Amino acid sequence: MTHYNLILVVLGVAILAVAWLPSLLKKYPLSYPILFIGLGMLVFGLPLGLPNPDPVANSTTTMHLTEICVTVALTGTGLKIDRKFSLWRWRAPLQLVLVLMVITIGIFSVVSWKLGGLSLASAVLLAATLAPTDPVLAGDVQVGKPGEGREDNVRFALTGEAGLNDGLAFPFVHLALVLLAATSVHIEPQLQHWAVFDVLYRTGMGVLAGWLAGKALSFLIFDLPRRVKINPEAYGFVALAVTLTAYGVTELLHGYGFLAVFVASVTLRAHERSHEYHTEMHEFTDQLERLFIVVILLLFGGAIIRGLLAPLTWQGAALGLFLLLVLRPLGGILTLGRSRVTWPERLVISFFGMRGIGSFFYLGYAFHEAHFADARQIWAITGFTVLTSIVLHGALATPVMDWLDRRHGRPTTAELEEQPELATGQPHS
Repeated sequence: MTHYNLILVVLGVAILAVAWLPSLLKKYPLSYPILFIGLGMLVFGLPLGLPNPDPVANSTTTMHLTEICVTVALTGTGLKIDRKFSLWRWRAPLQLVLVLMVITIGIFSVVSWKLGGLSLASAVLLAATLAPTDPVLAGDVQVGKPGEGREDNVRFALTGEAGLNDGLAFPFVHLALVLLAATSVHIEPQLQHWAVFDVLYRTGMGVLAGWLAGKALSFLIFDLPRRVKINPEAYGFVALAVTLTAYGVTELLHGYGFLAVFVASVTLRAHERSHEYHTEMHEFTDQLERLFIVVILLLFGGAIIRGLLAPLTWQGAALGLFLLLVLRPLGGILTLGRSRVTWPERLVISFFGMRGIGSFFYLGYAFHEAHFADARQIWAITGFTVLTSIVLHGALATPVMDWLDRRHGRPTTAELEEQPELATGQPHS
């Protein structure tokens, strides 16, 4: 009971902080995830007898906790995008996902295998884990609330990328599992099954189920006769229903639930685009997401202080830095070479590819499904890369985005907090 009460106190303080800190830190080069990781390190570093939050030993808990967090975040991400979907309007995020992410996985897999000392299956898993950007921790470089009008090229590209790639990276996690279990004799039919089932079917089912879920829920929310309409006070729960229904049904059909949730929320937003209920649903998912962030970051900090990074070698650290400082920036610049974004925008988009909680889910899932001999080394590299990304991108997000806003004659986030009337409130068509 002592430990239980202590945990309640820590959670209470942390939740209060997450409600207060984001507004306070908007003017400063510091993000609240950095502080919560530090708090986790402090609490779990004290001799309080708290259990070890080891993600390797607790892979199932890690998988489900991060799964719920990412799923809720994807709902909020889809709801806050003002821009209507089309291949042309969404060209930048689609390039980042379908071109840059795939190339990143390929190059990083080879480098991790040939130079990092990992097995081929582990190298592919590490690449699939770290290639996608995170929809959870990248709020400082994403679009604002629905209809708020803060949807410039940089924020839209990073938001769309984070929403799409958490589902589209999943085939490569399955590829790592195939390579781990395959033998040289049976590798070809297994790769064929992977291409047909894990790539084509699961991805297609994710898109289709998400679109159908979004259409069905749009009807229930907006098109039912007034006498049987859902109570407007319950629209936060409707957002949660979108999340759980789209994810659960798609997973039952063996599709990619993350992709379905994002597609469903984008489809829902497209119906009655300017309706105020979108804001209410987004607010609910945002608060729920922050609750999960608090728990996960505290545990991440605790895992670090309890030895998560102990197996990290200089080669592993070099891999993480290579991804964040070389491969992502250079690949992003080349991928967006023929896009409409300006050079300053291209540089910012290419640099701010934050890694985070989605990476933890992929590892939790893979280690729950199969045994990797170098699991702790993979976790150490991932933990180091995510920690470096949170510190680096978190510290630079505010000053860089403020610089970009001033360059384009837009009010900064801090100025909008003080003078909300400066916002245009006009979503992109």
